[in-house]
Amino acid sequence: MNSKTPLILFLLISLTTATTTATTTNSTHISFKISSKGLNFLKNLLISKAITSLTPLNIPQIQQSKKIPLIGNVFIDLSNVTLHQINVSKSYITPGVSGVAFIVSGATANLSLNWYYSYFSGFLFPIQVSDHGLASIQVEGLQVGLTLGLENQEGKLKLSLVECGCVVEDLIIKLEGGASWLYQWFVDVFVERIESAVEEAITQNLREATIQLDSSLQSLPQSIPIDDVASLNVSIVDDPVLTNSSIGLQINGLFTASNQTWEPKPYDQHLETLLCDDASKMIGISIDEAVFLSASDLYFEAGYLQWIVDKIPDQCLLNTVGWRFIIPQLYKKYPNDDMNMNVMLTRPPAIEISPQNIHVAVNVQLTINVLEGDETIPVVCILLEIQASGLVNIRGNTLGGKVKLDDFQMTLEWSKVGNLKMFLIKPTIWTVVETVLLPYTNIRLWKGFPLPMIRGFTLANAKIRYLDSGLVICSDVAYSDDLSQALTDVHRQ
Repeated sequence: MNSKTPLILFLLISLTTATTTATTTNSTHISFKISSKGLNFLKNLLISKAITSLTPLNIPQIQQSKKIPLIGNVFIDLSNVTLHQINVSKSYITPGVSGVAFIVSGATANLSLNWYYSYFSGFLFPIQVSDHGLASIQVEGLQVGLTLGLENQEGKLKLSLVECGCVVEDLIIKLEGGASWLYQWFVDVFVERIESAVEEAITQNLREATIQLDSSLQSLPQSIPIDDVASLNVSIVDDPVLTNSSIGLQINGLFTASNQTWEPKPYDQHLETLLCDDASKMIGISIDEAVFLSASDLYFEAGYLQWIVDKIPDQCLLNTVGWRFIIPQLYKKYPNDDMNMNVMLTRPPAIEISPQNIHVAVNVQLTINVLEGDETIPVVCILLEIQASGLVNIRGNTLGGKVKLDDFQMTLEWSKVGNLKMFLIKPTIWTVVETVLLPYTNIRLWKGFPLPMIRGFTLANAKIRYLDSGLVICSDVAYSDDLSQALTDVHRQ
């Protein structure tokens, strides 16, 4: 078998997600659909890569002994039989009920080989006669076809070879050197054997590669690390959906705890209504709002949605002097003391996606602390009900976002400095929310999370559309040569 990565390795790796182990559930919250345009792009790329990986292909040595009239028994050996350049004129990729069919027809290729023959001449004193030389062969009408079955097996993609075959229609042979009788004898005896050897070598290469690839697919882990807290569950859910013009994959898509101490709750599923209807794009990615809700729940439960604010653009607001006209009692009781603010979300942010926008509702407990020496003294606690609008953005294969403040309501939870006039405090709190809380939040949101795309493929000219309870990304795909390295990485895992 040729040690280089063959055609189907590129095909199937490209149809799966790049993954790194998570509990598989039956819920589906992210789906991928490769359109007809995407399949054609993939097909052309795969052919180019397959030719590079399949050639040169070494064909097993061929030997034959045959009795030739007037000459006697002749032994001939064909060695260093090598398949070189392959030129493809027609190719097809067709998903269907039985699997993904990949067909190359009307291809040509070049073969080279070394030939050697020997026989004994003479009756009384036989003398060995031998000769050797080179031959170049043009392979005409090369056809290769394989059908690969795809199914979900415990959250991983199971690959099976349904059909595989190769046919050579004709050989055009050019011998260099040799006796006059050699050419016709060569054609009569070896054409069929060379054709069969080429067909068997290519077919065997594909069969062995299928086994190798299935083993690689089974060894892939099932989650993508986001950070020290979260991972994205990319376990495959259900069998791939194959039509005559598209391939669809569904994955779990929920955020899970990296330490496996937290499992997402059940969420409603809306993917059946989240479809990319732009046929001019190669791929459609549907993302249920449950993906974002699971992230919200996870980071809240992990205690990451709280922090201490001790630096702000208007630093005077972190000293009681800056509050002397807003809360006079505070300044009177703690004159010229430094302050900080303890910001803590009281529940996970609520996220609702509609065709118009992404609405985010956040409940925040804002505690104002006075710092006296080594002592931190809570003096005021305010509850904020923040209404914000979200925006999703794609950078390469990363889905990030940001929020902007629409409005908020505030109520006093308690105070150690007497009754407060909340209408006087609200402009200051608005400034804190606008200049501190939102920028801090947006820094985190902008980092985003990686979409399950294999390295080497990057979304290009992506368009995002909001729908009820989710969003759809319609995109083309760009390719870089990192795919070869990605394939190498798969085998090393």
